[in-house]
Amino acid sequence: MYRFVFFYFFYWVSVEALKTLNYSISEEGGSRNAIGNLNDAQLELPERGKKPNFRVLENSAPHLLDVDPNSGLLYTKQRIDRETLCKNSPKCVLSLEVFANDKEICMIKVEILDINDNSPKFASDQIDIDISENASPGTRFPLTTAQDPDLGNNGLKTYRMRGDNGLFSLDIKSRGDGTKVPELVIQKALDREEQSHHTLILTAFDGGIPPRSANLQINIKVIDANDNSPVFEAKSYSVEIAENSPIGKMIIDLNATDADEGTNADVIYSFSGYASDQVWELFSIDSKTGVIQVKGNIDYEEIELVEIDVQAEDEGPNPIPVHCKVTVFVTDVNDNFPSISFVSVRQVISEASPAGTVIALVRVTDKDAGKNGQFQCWVLGNVPFKLEDSYDNYFTVVTSRPLDREIQDEYNITIIARDNGNPSLDSTNSFSVKILDENDNPPSFSKSLYALQVSANNIPGEYLGSVLAQDPDLGQNGTVSYSIFSSHIDGVSIFTYVSINPRNGAIYALRTFYYELTKYFEFKVIAKDLGSPHLESNATVRVSVLDVNNNAPVIVLPSLQNDTAEIYVPRNVGMGYIISTVRAMDIDFGESGRVTYEIIQESKEHLFEIDSVTGEIRLLNPHWEDIAPVVELIIKVTDNGKPSLSTVAKLIIKTNSDCLGCYEEEGNVVGEQRDWDIYLPVLVALSAISIILFAAMVTIVVKCKKENKEVGPYNGRTAYTSQPKLGKMKNKKINKNDIMLVQSEVEEKNAMNVVSCPLLVTSPMYFDSQSRLPLSSSHSGVMYLTPTSNNQTESQGNVECHNNDTEQVKSSAENTSTWIPLTKKPVGKHQKKHHT
Repeated sequence: MYRFVFFYFFYWVSVEALKTLNYSISEEGGSRNAIGNLNDAQLELPERGKKPNFRVLENSAPHLLDVDPNSGLLYTKQRIDRETLCKNSPKCVLSLEVFANDKEICMIKVEILDINDNSPKFASDQIDIDISENASPGTRFPLTTAQDPDLGNNGLKTYRMRGDNGLFSLDIKSRGDGTKVPELVIQKALDREEQSHHTLILTAFDGGIPPRSANLQINIKVIDANDNSPVFEAKSYSVEIAENSPIGKMIIDLNATDADEGTNADVIYSFSGYASDQVWELFSIDSKTGVIQVKGNIDYEEIELVEIDVQAEDEGPNPIPVHCKVTVFVTDVNDNFPSISFVSVRQVISEASPAGTVIALVRVTDKDAGKNGQFQCWVLGNVPFKLEDSYDNYFTVVTSRPLDREIQDEYNITIIARDNGNPSLDSTNSFSVKILDENDNPPSFSKSLYALQVSANNIPGEYLGSVLAQDPDLGQNGTVSYSIFSSHIDGVSIFTYVSINPRNGAIYALRTFYYELTKYFEFKVIAKDLGSPHLESNATVRVSVLDVNNNAPVIVLPSLQNDTAEIYVPRNVGMGYIISTVRAMDIDFGESGRVTYEIIQESKEHLFEIDSVTGEIRLLNPHWEDIAPVVELIIKVTDNGKPSLSTVAKLIIKTNSDCLGCYEEEGNVVGEQRDWDIYLPVLVALSAISIILFAAMVTIVVKCKKENKEVGPYNGRTAYTSQPKLGKMKNKKINKNDIMLVQSEVEEKNAMNVVSCPLLVTSPMYFDSQSRLPLSSSHSGVMYLTPTSNNQTESQGNVECHNNDTEQVKSSAENTSTWIPLTKKPVGKHQKKHHT
């Protein structure tokens, strides 16, 4: 039986053919005797830089033979006795399988040659035979055989007999198994009275040179005659019996008859004295009935034919035995399972190995004969391996298709062998093989586009997110390293924007991002394994910059000085009258840029309200000036960011009379107001005739005069902190050059009010307080209409309306508008008063 031998080979070459070496040595040799060298098989040389190596895969007699692992020398380990090793086998062969230089398998057969080191030997030194005096010439008496463990020419060859005196002769017969059987033959009639005892010497010789021999003394006693001897029905019988027949099974029922009467007719059966030990071990005979039965285990694989010599004699005095031969043919039964042994196994293999790569050498045998010993074998299951016939019951296990470690990294390969017996027998044997990884898979990102977000005004070094790429390979082949693909954003290297941790794919910001400058940017991340050669893949990362509430609202209307503005309201206006509109600008986007307005403090309650969306301040009580001529409102503008930011301003609301009173010391303003009322139609007529282009403006002035002679300042976008002095004025014609557009960035989508000053109420340049100018976008500049100071002198004098101080407004990151200051120029006393 072959033992299972497993080896780990790091280099494997497909076995194209098996090398065979045959040697023969004589038995009884000493230890360390050289038999041969495996290099006699013309083996392939080992790879450069490596020494020759020889590994014994299978050895039928490891205690007797071995191979030097470095030189390949085959030698004996101790004295070999063929008779002990092979017993009665006609041929004694030892076998070895050796893996040479990690490339080839050598099949070595060593035949142990017999030498004549054993002499024939009888079971005893002498035997006694009783022969009746009336035995007729030709009567035969089988004699004990000699045994010689040597085989062939060194085995038992012949017999010779001495001292017969012409009364006896020796006849040698051969059995079916080749055994020599001597028989004593009576040549002449015996006379007990003449000589009652005879001594003969039987010598057995072998065929050796020189021959060896052994002697047996035959003591013959001549006894009185017994008239009749038993007679068998036949001289020989042939029977068949299946191996493994149960003990007690009858083989044959012999029958011998004796013509005598009484005890002389009673027959006794027995095996002859020279029956072999094998007969005595396997069979038994009933001395009364002559029935031969199975006594031991009969194995076809050990013995195929047995010859039994049976003798029968009566119970009378001086019986003369008779003999017959029973030949037993053992028939084979399918009682042996096929035997599967692995000569060599490669337990690791690369997944890149091509189809047909050898991974194991298998030997399959079956001891049965005929169909029972014929078999088929294959690899069990749906695995990428198959079995191919190789040489003399040797098979190779090879790959049948490409391997993929990522699908399965280890296989349990089972070989099944089934014989052709009826019923058939099968056996299995298994071994495992691990699949070594190759770098055949690139890293794979979990998604092709990663969307990351970062809040504006972030801190450099802030963690943005991670990318993940997985590689099913192992070790370095599956270790992923991340890097950023070189690119530019607006001409700036991506490496100044972000960085990535090469081990875990974590992405960090390298700068502070501003939403007003960068809404989003994209770059590619490369995932590369550490295999050789390496494989890589890429994914896109989009970083969106989220706007944060980092800008507080800025109040642009009315114009503030020290966060305070004064608003003048005409008298006798009705409830719901818009006294002013608060406008605030927030350069943030989205909710962070949307503002709401509210009055958080009022000196007199419930006189005014503010629209939280438009910022319009409306009058709730038409008699407010009677309740409080001066009202202070604290306005709070809050954006909708998180957290929200806010700005507050104080609005001082006064009536027009308060404004006019502060100029009485400069002149009779009220009188001048009335003079304007008298001569207004004349001025309107002259202006209409001279300047048709401004007829519409004159019409507006006339309309305002009709409604209220004391019209207050325009629905103030801009509050003025001081009232300019009013001197004597002449009628002034309004030219288109007298209007200057002043731009301001105010967030108003629909329209805006025209800004006026308190003096416009008495000036021909006064506009309707409810006039609006459309805006193009939320960040369009507010256009202010104001008369330009062109230093034109008329007889009536000049009228100018300006703010006290210079106001500057913060510019946006995207749309920057310039607020042009209006410089106050007081009216000189030298200017003439207008007379109608």
